[in-house]
Amino acid sequence: MEGIDALVPPEMAKKAEDVGVKKASLDAGRAVALGVLAGTFIALGACFMTTVTAGAAQSSWPPGVVRLFGGVAFSLGLVLVVIGGAELFTGNNLLTMAWASRRITTASLARNWALVFLGNSVGAFGMVALIVLSGQPKLLGGAVGAQAIAIAKLKMHESFVEAFVLGVLCNVLVCLAVWMAFSARTTVDRVVAVVPPIAAFVTTGFEHNVANLYLLPVALFAAHEPTVQQAASLDGVPDWLTVGRMAMNLVPVTLGNMVGGGLLVGATYWTIYLRRS
Repeated sequence: MEGIDALVPPEMAKKAEDVGVKKASLDAGRAVALGVLAGTFIALGACFMTTVTAGAAQSSWPPGVVRLFGGVAFSLGLVLVVIGGAELFTGNNLLTMAWASRRITTASLARNWALVFLGNSVGAFGMVALIVLSGQPKLLGGAVGAQAIAIAKLKMHESFVEAFVLGVLCNVLVCLAVWMAFSARTTVDRVVAVVPPIAAFVTTGFEHNVANLYLLPVALFAAHEPTVQQAASLDGVPDWLTVGRMAMNLVPVTLGNMVGGGLLVGATYWTIYLRRS
């Protein structure tokens, strides 16, 4: 039927540029509020993923398959962002396309990223509080909390370079998911475009800063629960599970996300489709 064909890449690039201009022009209150929604949505996806993969060490399934299940579950977060409408820092790294075309200024680019990241942080931390107060980490005999701690342990023992590169790779996939969603004409199109790249980045262990704003703090609080400690075979809160170590993960991951999304995806497609000679 005429009028329902998916957009082709040159049209997607123009749409991404136009969307970037609109995002950069959001007033501060709306940008932060939409950022809170996105942080909450990503945290919900991370909580779903943690629950789905709880008890994986005792499972007869191959570890990679279990991680794939978790990746599909986590994709709920970006599906909610794209379809429900929200502002996600990693997806907004594509604003570099509008910036490169000089349709937005450096100041407006930095302003949007700062406001959205603030909102994402509030949303993620808010979900941490709700999940901890609900006792959800004690689910399945503490296996959910134990899985959160296991996930945090892997993340907080990466070197700066490892965390940075994992962040680069992650946001290549996240921004490709957003990029493909620009071609969609229907809600189903958007879901189909989003799920595979997001499932891939979770399965392969790449690093997403907003997801980590939920996953790392929730592990810290879960580690104080006796039920979770027993399920995780811990004598107390691990000495590596500290706010300082969380920051040592979040800084390189955030920088890597910016390079992966803003440069390797945004700048590449801008150069191919939007650069004027």
